Amino acid sequence: MSLPAFSTQAELFSTAALSASLFGATDRYRLFAQLVYPALATARGQLEQCYCADNGRVAVEPVLMLGVSLLQYLDGLPDRQAVEMLRYHAGWNFALNRQLGDELFHPTTLVNFRQRLLELEHSALGFRIILDALVEAGLVSRQSRQRLDSTQMFGLVSRMSRLDCVRESLRLALQELDGSVGPEARPEFWQECWERYVESQTDYRAGSEALGRKLVEAGADTARLLAWAQDQNPLVWGPQLLLLARVFGEQFEISQAEAAPKGKGTLNSDRVQNPHDPETTYAVKGEEAKKKEHVGYKVQVAETVTQVELGPGEPTQNFLTGIVTHAAHQSDAAGAEKMDAEQAAMGLAPPPVQYVDGAYVSAEKLAEAQAEGRSLIGPAAAAAQNNGGRYTTEDFQIEVEQRQAICPAGKANTQCSRLEEQATGKVTYRFEWSTHCAACPLRERCVGVEQTHRTLVVGEHHSALQARRREQKTEAFAQQMKHRNGIEGTLSELVRAHGIRRARYRGLAKARLQNYFAAAACNVKRWLRRKVWALSPAVAARVPAVS
Repeated sequence: MSLPAFSTQAELFSTAALSASLFGATDRYRLFAQLVYPALATARGQLEQCYCADNGRVAVEPVLMLGVSLLQYLDGLPDRQAVEMLRYHAGWNFALNRQLGDELFHPTTLVNFRQRLLELEHSALGFRIILDALVEAGLVSRQSRQRLDSTQMFGLVSRMSRLDCVRESLRLALQELDGSVGPEARPEFWQECWERYVESQTDYRAGSEALGRKLVEAGADTARLLAWAQDQNPLVWGPQLLLLARVFGEQFEISQAEAAPKGKGTLNSDRVQNPHDPETTYAVKGEEAKKKEHVGYKVQVAETVTQVELGPGEPTQNFLTGIVTHAAHQSDAAGAEKMDAEQAAMGLAPPPVQYVDGAYVSAEKLAEAQAEGRSLIGPAAAAAQNNGGRYTTEDFQIEVEQRQAICPAGKANTQCSRLEEQATGKVTYRFEWSTHCAACPLRERCVGVEQTHRTLVVGEHHSALQARRREQKTEAFAQQMKHRNGIEGTLSELVRAHGIRRARYRGLAKARLQNYFAAAACNVKRWLRRKVWALSPAVAARVPAVS
């Protein structure tokens, strides 16, 4: 597709020009046209990469597509209703530099536009444009205090049992082969498998033993099919057959030339949960009544933290500076690393102060932040209490750098050993009190029944962890942590107003694109609210207008 001529100037006496009288200075559609649309227009050079320069029919203007996509997430509308808004809604047309009555496009054009963004790896384009505009307006700094937290995102598919997952993967692979392999080239067991997995379903009223036999049977049939495919033309290995091979490797092991289901304890957390969206993974958080399970993704959200107290009626000064969508089974610490990489790619410097919860805090992260001159504000997890009620590491005064530790009885260690794992390079220190424990009055509360003396193993950055555990008990730390609490409201806003709780599409790439648009829309909404507040007579009389 080639691109049309582009102009940001409405025609003289056009419907859009006449509509200007319908929207006051604080109307959000006027502000969108004044602030947001010009920012989107600056991205046309990057959007041109999605289209042919002079080949094919003229495309629908990509800046318009980007603007419609943002308004969709501002108003929570699907594609078809968004196009209807262009037909009837004067505000939408005014905001997007259109005239009522202009030629419309089919709703699938928005689908194709999003696909072009994915193919050119421009998923973050809209979010980055708005973020750059906020920086230029002085509302966001390239280096600012931030808070970080995550929330769950449900995939568009549900979790399947192991038997369902294997059987459905087999069905999809057989249907794929049915279209690419002729009857004469099919294996001798083809009809048997076709009847068993394509034309039949499992009777789930059967007992657990019968279902277990069905799983073993499905594993044997999968092994036969994959063995046959190994001797065929590589072209038969389509996406579904490759996925079947992955599912087989995750669910079965070859024992005595037979496929045996793996034990539940040996299954990987990143295994396929549903072959209709293999990128969704399973995650669980909490225990018992607070246990939360989901299949989908995890979303990390970073937001600026302004310490200035807001006046009555003043909207928030905080804006989103990053949103990362990744596999649900991955930890928050891994998500924080992805966030650092994303913000660096967008030209943001690491935050000098970052407010987080305990999932992001570890001895290594505290030491790393300290070495870089940054502050990581968040509670550290308490020492493990599964030692029969005996003293934990929190009851000892440990100085790893000096290789010295004082036990609850006030005795210094008699020995300290440095241990390093060859496989991972992880360094720990083992402290021992070999001569002090025999006659110690605190022996029963400190030394295990089968131990001759107390030993203690800590990491090389334990000093930073120990300092944080003491600091978090103070009132000053509690006051600092209040800055983190606002991220909970932001997550709720993204879920309720912009729909990030549920994926609209299948696949991680599309879920990531959805969340970028949601975050961009959230920033636009906050930006417009700040502008409306700044333009109010009471505020304009005492403070300069916000750009």
